[in-house]
Amino acid sequence: MTSSAFTRSQLDRRGFLRLGGAGALALAGSSFLAACSSSSPSSGSSSGGKKDYGTIALQLSWIKNIEFAGEYFATEKGYYKDAGFSGVTLIANSGSTTAEDVVVSGQALVGLSSPSATAPAIAKGAPLKTIATTYQKNPFCLLSLKEKTPISTVDDLKGKTVGVQSGANQVIWEGFLKANGLSTDDVKTVATQYSITPLESGKYDAHFSYLTNEPILATQDGYTPVTLGFADNGLPFVAETYIVTQDTIDNKRDLLKAFLVAEIKGWTDAVKDPAQSATYAVTKYGKDQKLDQTEQTSEATAQNGLIVTADTNKNGLFTLTQDLIDENIKSLAAMGVTTTADKLFDTSIIDEVYKENPDLIVSLPVPSA
Repeated sequence: MTSSAFTRSQLDRRGFLRLGGAGALALAGSSFLAACSSSSPSSGSSSGGKKDYGTIALQLSWIKNIEFAGEYFATEKGYYKDAGFSGVTLIANSGSTTAEDVVVSGQALVGLSSPSATAPAIAKGAPLKTIATTYQKNPFCLLSLKEKTPISTVDDLKGKTVGVQSGANQVIWEGFLKANGLSTDDVKTVATQYSITPLESGKYDAHFSYLTNEPILATQDGYTPVTLGFADNGLPFVAETYIVTQDTIDNKRDLLKAFLVAEIKGWTDAVKDPAQSATYAVTKYGKDQKLDQTEQTSEATAQNGLIVTADTNKNGLFTLTQDLIDENIKSLAAMGVTTTADKLFDTSIIDEVYKENPDLIVSLPVPSA
């Protein structure tokens, strides 16, 4: 199976999980109010002065591919063990549930998600908070082709036809239009799936896409991709966010800080070495997915552009500036979700991590836009 064939075969499942939005919007009220499990680990016992946090589970937002390279490095390099964990179990998400459900029910202590999923869950009563973020920018974009009808600015959109998937992607798309002062009268929207074949055959001008995925497929097919990223054009919100319950924040603060230290170390390594990140994904953690080494390396390289910014080089990976938090709240409002920063975010833990471990702040190359 070629890389393109594999990736396209997975995209239908990806449609449910794109940043957790589709599942959360559909299931926000289904099971969040179930009683929280008491099976989560204790806050850590001391033995000879060293914390022992036991084994915890991390609910991933998707299959075990390149998106979780930092977790692979943290496992392989022993960063979790150094932080006091016997192990961290990485739970892949097949699309049958959301990270919000899993964390609230106690099946995982930490989950990876997005404000577009977590905010609606909180509105339904889920006792959750976002404590850090891997992606400083969401990966959503419009993909067009230089050889056909390139769309490189918002102004280029007027009068064009865009293929958008139903569900959460449609909600995000409408939020993007609203944030840019556009309406469905300015841009024609047609329903599509996740394959870019209709775009390549000229059935519409742009395809609602993921910056780290479909543009790479277009290149493999011999086209020159042109992308219009939502994060840089009116709809900035973060992604691959770390979510936990308020109870965990209140009672397992040291555990969370230890966990984030290991995560920061793992992601620092992953950013520095996209090729090794791909190797871990292809040969071990995602081996059953039949991933392609070249394609995964390309995704890892593209992914760095979402993780590393001037702000993360100043403040540290996973941090959120107040401006970025405010932008998230505005973007959610454009998507029809009303919330406040204090309801959605608690950055005090990641701030403490860097105050106590300033050596974790490492200057990394900021990828060009």
